[in-house]
Parts: sequence; structure tokens; C-alpha cells
Amino acid sequence: MSEIAGVPKFGGLSGQRLRVAITSCATIGFLLFGYDQGVMSGIITGEKFNYEFPATKGNDQHASTIQGTVTSVYELGCFAGAIAALFYGERLGRRRSILTGAVIMILGTIIQVTAFRGKWELGQFIIGRIVTGVGNGANTASIPVWQAECSKSHNRGLLICIEAAMIAVGTVIAYWLDFGFSYVDNSSQWRFPITFQIVFAALLIAGVLVLPESPRWLLNHDRQEEATIVLAAINGTTVNNEVTQQEKRVILEGIQIIAGATQNSGFKDVFSRGKGKHLQRMLIGASSQMFQQLGGCNAVIYYCPVLFEESIKLPRTLSLILGGVNATVYALSTLLSFIFIERAGRRKMFLIGSAGQCLAMVITFACLIPGQIESAKGAAFGLFLFIIFFGSTWLELPWLYPAELSPLKTRTRANALSTSTNWIFNFLIVQVTPTMIASIGWGTYLFFAVMNALFIPVIYFFYPETAGRSLEELDIIFARAHMDNESPVAVAKNMPKMDNDQIEMVAAELDLHDGSTRDEEKATVSQTASERGDTGPKSG
Repeated sequence: MSEIAGVPKFGGLSGQRLRVAITSCATIGFLLFGYDQGVMSGIITGEKFNYEFPATKGNDQHASTIQGTVTSVYELGCFAGAIAALFYGERLGRRRSILTGAVIMILGTIIQVTAFRGKWELGQFIIGRIVTGVGNGANTASIPVWQAECSKSHNRGLLICIEAAMIAVGTVIAYWLDFGFSYVDNSSQWRFPITFQIVFAALLIAGVLVLPESPRWLLNHDRQEEATIVLAAINGTTVNNEVTQQEKRVILEGIQIIAGATQNSGFKDVFSRGKGKHLQRMLIGASSQMFQQLGGCNAVIYYCPVLFEESIKLPRTLSLILGGVNATVYALSTLLSFIFIERAGRRKMFLIGSAGQCLAMVITFACLIPGQIESAKGAAFGLFLFIIFFGSTWLELPWLYPAELSPLKTRTRANALSTSTNWIFNFLIVQVTPTMIASIGWGTYLFFAVMNALFIPVIYFFYPETAGRSLEELDIIFARAHMDNESPVAVAKNMPKMDNDQIEMVAAELDLHDGSTRDEEKATVSQTASERGDTGPKSG
């Protein structure tokens, strides 16, 4: 960090340029995520990979199970990484969590590409996949929080959508790199595509090393001087500038709203209620990650060539090419989210995405019912339609929504829980999809159609709009919902947007700090009494 003419700089940047740099670094993290997610799709049945790992060769049930396990254990690693972020992320901070995750991913990659036939090759490769997943799980739990806490409320959604869109771009790079190297007649056919992810990890490390920590995390840990410098750098002002000082006061007030300085907050706070409504906010965010997976996205992304080959009966080469085209359409569809994420808002995009994905899955299973090749071609259209709706809505929203929905006190832990939810359901879908296709055929797509239809009422009644709101405004929305016994959806709809002065005034008017503290104290007393077997009124 340097200071020129009174304006702090990180990496020689401040103001808009610094915010762009933070966003660029965050997008590299999600590019790495998407690449590592997609790289196995073209490798797992490759000739040289199957030679190096004989257990993966063949189309019988045993080989298919091994292939599914090699692919899906990555999700278990991601789940473990997100859980690690849950317990250690708040202590480490956003930057150190991301740095640790990137280093672990490099280590996992090295373990994978140094596996050789005859030397416990499959076990070593699986361990490498799990280790890489641990690093990615930590990153996916930390990067959205870092980005959200360094963004302005008016473009926070757009910036995080750009991050999430990089998942699709990374998948496209992996698909086509796999396809190109499928013509290489040595072990580079699979070693190079896997090794290539180290480039993205190194770029992520280089960026995070020179960029600032989240100012909200710094304030939350009573490092006010550092936080003021970071806020000034992000705003492009001096540390004594009134805008920067006011933003600092608003953030501190937000911390106090949720129960004061929170360095000693614990895991149990995620499940507390009262004015903070921590439990409800965590459950809403986690449900969005669960819905993303149950909607069928990774059944299409991971197994797209398999779906074309097994369900639609297309030739192998054409299936691979169409899988790459589908991934390219997937990446291009993310551009729609850039346009509508702030204009349409989160709720409308969730609802439109669910309805569109449901329609796409209905088309897919309906065209597969006759069991004829001509009608099955309509199912290919259904899969392309699905990926367009997914890429423009459900891809981005579950990475944005939990990060901005949770209060500062529980944001790291709540976001880690929601990310863990994503990974465990990701593992479930990736593991069972080949079995579902083999056993119930078109019923697989009927299942996903029903799931998407069920999301719609949940979103309509429980998901409040967050577009254009500062993170501190959301604390007020949930506090008012608690005090007035209203739905947060209704409060968010009726409450006008506020500037920093209004947020400070309303926070004082509602006595949020004292009220929240009293509510949580009552809840603690009530819980203790219950554990002792006492009776009496209990606080919600």
C-alpha cells in the first residue's frame, strides 16, 4: 500500500481502478473454479487417461462407477474446503483464505499429474482431486464475500455476476482444451489440461497479494485504521474525507446493529434469531445454492456429451463437439445477466430462471418419451434452452444472494454454509445422474422439471429483493420484519432505498443495537432454561 497526494493506493491503484482490479482478481478465482469443474468431462474417457488408470476403462457398470467416483470426489473436497472456511475463514480474513485456497489447489494439481500407472495411480489421483477440491471450496466460500464487501451497492450485483460468469468461461476453456488435446498421442493428452489450471491459481495469488483486505472485515475485527485506509483507497479519497468517514460510521453501526464488535462471535450466532434473523437469512441463502443443484445444472454441464450420446444416441465425436458448443452457448448466455441483474432484480431473475429451466426440462423429457431418434433431437434443443436460462440466471444468483443477504456478524460462516450446501448437492447430482439416466431414462429430466417448478413458490414467498440495497440496509429490512411481524419480502418491497444519513437515522430510531442485544440475551436465557427443564415464556 502506498499513499500519493493523500489518497491511499494498493498496487498503485485507487478508486474505480482499484475496484476494477479487485473484480478482475475475483473473476480469475471463478475462472479457475469453472475450469477445474469442466476439465474432467473430456478426459475421463480419453485413451491415454484410461491407459494410465485402467480401472476407468470400459462401459461396464464397474468402470462407470469408478468414472463417476473420480469425477465426483472433487465435490467432496469442495465441501470440506467450504466447511473449513466456515470454521477458520473469519479468523483468517478474506485475503488469507483465498491465498490458502489457491496454494492448496496448486498442491492438489501436482498430486494429480504426478500419478503413474503401477504406482497406486488411481488412489493418488483421487487424493489429488480431493485436495484440489478443498482449495476450491475455500475460495468459493471466500471470494464472493470479499467482492461484496469491497463493492458499491449500485453495481455489486453486476460485479459478482461477472465473477460467476467466469465459471462458464472456465468451463468453455476446459471443454475445448480437452477436445484439442484428445488428438495428442501421449500422456499430455490429460496431464497438460489438468496442469494448466496452475496458471489461473498463480494469477489469483499474485492479484490477492497486492490488493486490500475487506474494510468490513477489518472493522469487524477492530482494525479501524487499516479499514479507513482501505475505504479511502476504494473511494479514491483521503482518509479524512467525509464520504469515507461516513461510510466507516455506517459500517460500524451495522456491526453494532447485529450486537456490537464481533471478533469473538461464534458458530452458534449463525443459528440465532431475534432482530438479526440470522437463521432465516442463512437458510434463504443456503436454499438458493441447493436449488441451483437440484435444478439439474450439473447433470447438463458435467455429462453433456454423455447425455447427447446415451440419451439422444448421437455419434461420439459429434457428442463431444456439441458438448463444446453447449458450453460456449452457456458462456455467452451469461451476458444477459450483466444487463438484467440490477434492472430486473434478484427475485424476478430467480423466478424467470426457474420457469425457463422447468420448460426446458419438460421439452427434453417429452421428446425422449417416444424413444425415436428424430423426436430425441428435440431433446437437444431442450438442453440448449436449459443452459441459456441457467447461464443467465441461476448460475450467478446463488453466488451473489447469500453473500449480500447475511449480516456482517455471520457473513463468513453463513456464506460458507451456503457454499457447503452447494457442494454436497453438487456431489449428489454428479454421482447419481449416470445411474438415473441408465435406470429411468427420460424420467431423469421429468424429475428436474418438477424440482424447478417447486422452486417458484418458495422464491415468491421467502426471497426478499436485495438489488440496489447497501449491505447495512438489509440489516434494517430484517429488523423491521421482526419488529412488525411482517415478511422480509413485504418490507423490502415497501421500504424506500436509503442513503448513509438515512441508514444512520433509522438505525438510531429503531434502537437496533440495544434491541438486538436484548433479544439475543432473552433467547440465550430461554435456551438455557429449556436445557435445564425450566418452563416459562420463550423469546423468538
